[in-house]
Amino acid sequence: MLGYVGRILRVDLTHATVSEESLDWDVARDFVGGAGYATRIIHDEVPGHTDPLGVANKLIFMTGPLTATSFPTTTRYEVCTKSPLTNMWLASSSAGWWARDFKLAGYDGLIVEGRADTPVYLWINDGKTEIRAASALWGLDSDQTQEAIRAELGTEVKVCCIGQAGEKLVPLACVMNDEQRAAGRGGAGAVMGSKNLKAIAVRGTGRVSVADEGSLKEVNKAFREACRHHPLVPQMTKYGTAILLEHGWATGDTPNKNWAKGEWREGCEALNGRRMAETILRPHPACQGCFVRCARWIKIDEGPFTMEGPGPEYETLAAFGTMLMNDNLEAVCWANNLCNRHGVDTISTGSAIAFAMEAYEKGVISREDAGCELTWGNVDAILEMTEQICLARGLGALLGKGVRAASEALGQGTEDYAVHVKGMEVPFHDPRAFTSMVPVYATGTRGACHMHGTALAFELGAPLPDTGSPVGDVDRFSSVGKAVLAKIAQDRASIVDSLTMCMPPAEALSYSDYARALQAVTGEEWNAERVARTGERITNLQRVYSMKCGVTGDDDRLPRRLLEGVPDGSHAGRSADVPYMLAEYYRERGWDAQGKPTEAKLRELGLLKVVGEF
Repeated sequence: MLGYVGRILRVDLTHATVSEESLDWDVARDFVGGAGYATRIIHDEVPGHTDPLGVANKLIFMTGPLTATSFPTTTRYEVCTKSPLTNMWLASSSAGWWARDFKLAGYDGLIVEGRADTPVYLWINDGKTEIRAASALWGLDSDQTQEAIRAELGTEVKVCCIGQAGEKLVPLACVMNDEQRAAGRGGAGAVMGSKNLKAIAVRGTGRVSVADEGSLKEVNKAFREACRHHPLVPQMTKYGTAILLEHGWATGDTPNKNWAKGEWREGCEALNGRRMAETILRPHPACQGCFVRCARWIKIDEGPFTMEGPGPEYETLAAFGTMLMNDNLEAVCWANNLCNRHGVDTISTGSAIAFAMEAYEKGVISREDAGCELTWGNVDAILEMTEQICLARGLGALLGKGVRAASEALGQGTEDYAVHVKGMEVPFHDPRAFTSMVPVYATGTRGACHMHGTALAFELGAPLPDTGSPVGDVDRFSSVGKAVLAKIAQDRASIVDSLTMCMPPAEALSYSDYARALQAVTGEEWNAERVARTGERITNLQRVYSMKCGVTGDDDRLPRRLLEGVPDGSHAGRSADVPYMLAEYYRERGWDAQGKPTEAKLRELGLLKVVGEF
């Protein structure tokens, strides 16, 4: 198949060996690439009982068949591993430029195993790989690391790396690349740190061949046209994902005060993309090959937060803004910069601070514990706690383990407002306002995740072409009929993450569009039905692996806070019938009443021999 390089690089850090192996074409046909192919590797090579920070865990970096072709928005890579935050399956994605160069250097994927005795980094240069000493880089933040490596190897080199948080094995640690792009959620950066792997530098000058360049150009043209008519994507070019704050306060989608307050219009208006564009936004290049250009670049000319660099997106603005009752946009930008340089997930970090603020308010955490007055909206306290989490010191050393671990350590009723699913902090789209997100969050294969199923888009009127689902008005507060929306959204996310596309523009396309792109690139016959079935196969294997790690249907639940109604906003007093929705979802999936994929479903998806007993 074209569109693939056909080679996987395997680096054993324990024995300091580098080897190459052929891409398994049968796996590629069934799981495409990206998160799908990487999931199969993790399932086959990392037993469920593996310690996520132990030497036996593996870290997979994977591109997709569309990477480094002319197809737009496919400059992403997926990092797949067993998560130190949730103790189950994890894939996390990042955009920028690194993925393109890695693939043009001659590889579809990289498997990192073992652990180096001392800090190292990888240098992958057009098919040649070296393991280099990195002791001089240890202790540097992600920006400094990239600058140091480029000073040594050349300015054209692309680097992904960890900051100090990954070195300190903080379970919220990210893998960072390019201009503060992040493979953010679930702690892949801590796994990288556990292997004493500081960075992966790449340089590629090759090319990727496609089966039918003419057909691909036609698909590209149709893609751009679909995005032009999408209700959200054109706004993202001007205002970034922060445009969601403009709508979030009105619909109740954006949470406030650790999910306890339903509406904060003033805060959302002070933080949104329009305000950013009017004040601190500056022109800046997009990710490689992307016409959407949602990434932000900001400059603050004076005051305590004087800076220039990448700006925050929606989730970060909610994390350090509305969740903490902080309407200071410049302070949010500074917190974002701290997280990116040290390499921690902004969603989980903001959530952990919100949890701590509520615990402080209730007297569970003292000023002595926190080292500051941890009150709502206190900018100084927000930044102090962010640094503590990034550097694993003080109260931050506990919060950096995630709200589940922090609540278990603190007790005293904190579980009532520890907002996570299976250890993953809930992203900032309220399932009380859009109930299709209830089964998405409760059953998410990496824990609560909006990127693995943006079902709320359907409740907002997005079409459902090629899915077999009826299109029409959907009551966003109803508990009935949401299972099919959740399943479609999750399976679509699985295929998008395996193509390694960006999610928002990918939502402008149908399954038939994905099929046309795959066929033009690979030369294989694809249609909408095959795309849908492939997405379902990937989602089910992720579920199986997490169940091999110990997850059961009893873990498919929402945190207590999200079962309570909020006192204000358009969704005031609303809550969903979670047991009903889960039962409906399991039936839609073809799983048993305990949420386990049935033998019949696994056979239907061609997974029975892959999965074996579990």
